[in-house]
Amino acid sequence: MWTAAEGVGSVFHRLDARDQLFWTASGTIVFPWERDGWQHLYTVGAEAKLLTPGAFEVENATLTTDRTAILLSSNQDDSPRRHVWRLDPARGVITAVTHGDGIEWSPVDVSGGVALLRSGARAPARPAIWGGTAALHDVAAIPATFPAERALVTPTEVTFPAADGLQLHGQLFMPSGAAGERHPAIVFFHGGSRRQMLLGFHYMDFYHNAYSINQYLASRGYIVLSVNYRSGIGYGMEFREALNYGATGASEYNDVQGAGLYLRGRADVDPKKIGVWGGSYGGYLTAMALARSSDLFAAGVDYAGVHDWNLEFEPLVPGWDIAKDQSARAIALSSSPMADVDHWRSPVLLVQGDDDRNVVFSQTVQLAEDLRARHVHVESMVFPDETHDLLLYGSWVALGRATTEFFDRQLKTNQTAGAFGK
Repeated sequence: MWTAAEGVGSVFHRLDARDQLFWTASGTIVFPWERDGWQHLYTVGAEAKLLTPGAFEVENATLTTDRTAILLSSNQDDSPRRHVWRLDPARGVITAVTHGDGIEWSPVDVSGGVALLRSGARAPARPAIWGGTAALHDVAAIPATFPAERALVTPTEVTFPAADGLQLHGQLFMPSGAAGERHPAIVFFHGGSRRQMLLGFHYMDFYHNAYSINQYLASRGYIVLSVNYRSGIGYGMEFREALNYGATGASEYNDVQGAGLYLRGRADVDPKKIGVWGGSYGGYLTAMALARSSDLFAAGVDYAGVHDWNLEFEPLVPGWDIAKDQSARAIALSSSPMADVDHWRSPVLLVQGDDDRNVVFSQTVQLAEDLRARHVHVESMVFPDETHDLLLYGSWVALGRATTEFFDRQLKTNQTAGAFGK
């Protein structure tokens, strides 16, 4: 019926949805395509027709029960959030279901309205119903004991340049009170890397919890910058498919530098007390920050980070053969923290579950041994039988507590002795 033209969008990029083709009651087929460099919905015809034009990404979509419309979530008109929209493919009309300073996603057509999930800057995720009016009705109430107003802050969107000039977006968490003072600061890097952090509790469970830790750090007096670095989503195909990223050149290190320099240039940040933390791919960037820029980043918490890309290729890349791919292997090593471990000076807390199925657990063990051999201060924390995403609530509480206590000692009191091992 239709074939994508060569060039931009000729490689299929799926929606975060069960279905990728939507066959409407009128016989129209709707599908996702990145023809203009953004993930949009199109109809099949002699020429595919764009239904959702604009500089934004359609993330997930589903047909209504009568198959006359599509419910979708995207960052249309609000890049750092998600909202729900209703698309009429027959007329090519899209209308907002939700809007404002909240985050809404995963809409489903139900009797009398639309069921969805939503969160906010100070409100965690919960199910809600939209009944055709502007107001949303929560299905599950937030407990009265939740410290929304007394402990949480509302982050703001900031932009700043990477070291190579690429414009980046982030969320800045400012501690309450103490105006005019210099604060210790922390940069947070998400995992993935196909993710986008938002101005509120995230729709993915791992980042929902990581957002909570960033809020807790802000409540402890830290300025926290959460960075949407290149190779992430939300800013178009060119940003996601950045040249030489990850194991092919570590171009995201430019974003690591840019984030640190942005904080160091702020009048409310103590330039000698900038820390960094992240998990998985964010752990990799945390380790890169400390291995290459210990003069900029004074301490770090690396959760389940990749330290040598070559150890990840075999399970992740079909057909990978180290003996045959020597050039790629050399580039992968030079793009890894292990290549610059001799320059690592800043203290680090290494954390991982020993039943991690995503990142080889021995990477944390090896890095700890190599750093200690170079007299770098290392603390370690291992979760027995835990997976990459941390399944237990208690594990997340322990990670948040250990992260905060480590930064308190390194960036506030400058004490190196810790409770988690040397």
